[in-house]
Amino acid sequence: MNKLELLRSFIRVTELSSFTQAGESLGLPKSTVSEHIQALEALVGARLLHRTTRRVTATQDGQVLYERGKDMLANMDELEGLFRQDGLVLAGRLRVDMPAAFARAMVLPRLGDFMQKHPNVRIEISCTDRRVDIVREGFDCVLRIGELTEASLVARRLGWLPMVNCASPSYLAAHGVPRTPADLAGHVLVHYVSILGSRAEGFVYRHQGKALNQDLPSLVTVNNVDAYEAACLGGLGIIQAPAVGMGGHLAAGRLVEILPDYPAPPMDVSLVYAHRRYLPQRARVFMDWLAELLAPAISAHRP
Repeated sequence: MNKLELLRSFIRVTELSSFTQAGESLGLPKSTVSEHIQALEALVGARLLHRTTRRVTATQDGQVLYERGKDMLANMDELEGLFRQDGLVLAGRLRVDMPAAFARAMVLPRLGDFMQKHPNVRIEISCTDRRVDIVREGFDCVLRIGELTEASLVARRLGWLPMVNCASPSYLAAHGVPRTPADLAGHVLVHYVSILGSRAEGFVYRHQGKALNQDLPSLVTVNNVDAYEAACLGGLGIIQAPAVGMGGHLAAGRLVEILPDYPAPPMDVSLVYAHRRYLPQRARVFMDWLAELLAPAISAHRP
C-alpha cells in the first residue's frame, strides 16, 4: 500500500474521530480505511488509535504521528502544486514566535490578508519574552529582537529598530523634564531584566558615535514587556523602548518622548530559523510576507 495513503487515512480518522466519516471524506469504504490504519500500525510498530463503540481517539504515539504526519502531507501537497499554472498551493501548520508588541500592533491586524490568500495554512503564534528553543519546540521561524547568540541557527536580518525614551506626563510633572543626560539626577528607570535578580542596564544612550551607560535607580523591575510598558504608563519611571511599540501612546499623549537627541542604540531585527535540508515553502512565503509587513517600522540602515 502507498504509505502516504495510509498516513492520509490516519490523519483524517484522527481529525474526525470516526472511520465512517473519514471514509466518506476520502471517498473510501470504511473497511479500506480500517485496513489502512492496521497496516500503518504494523508499519510503525505502535498502536495509534483507541477504538470504542462511540469514539476513536489518538493514543500518545498516535498524537505524535498526527502532528508530524500533518506537516509531512502538507509538504507533499506543496511539492505537488509547485508547477501548477495557478501558482503554489500552501498548506499545513506554521508555528512562529514574535514579541507581543509586534503581534498586537502590526501582525495580527493584518494576518487575515495572509490567511485569505493561503486558506489552507494554520498558524500558531507564540508571544513570549523568553527565548524559545526553535528546534526543540518545533518553531518554523522566530522574529527576534536584539543580539543573536545561537550560531547553529540561520538568521535573516530585516533591519534595525529605532529606540525612544519615554515617560508619562504624571511622572514628568513630579520629576521634571530632563534635557540632557546630566539632568537625570533624581530620576528613576523602570528596569527590565529577562531573569529577576539579574543586573539591569542603566540609561543607555549614544553620544558622538559612542554608546554610554548612566546608572540610575529603579523602584520597579519587571521581566515582561507588557509590564514594562504598563509601569511607564503608571508613572513609575522612564523606559527605553522600540519606537514602533510606543507610537500609539506618544500620539495619544499617554506618554511623552524625552531626550530625543540621546536615544538608545537601535536593536537588531531578524527572522531566525533552524538549519533544515528542506524548509517548508509556507515558512518561506510567510517570512517574506512578514518582512514586507514590518518594513515601514524598521530602518534598513543602522540609525
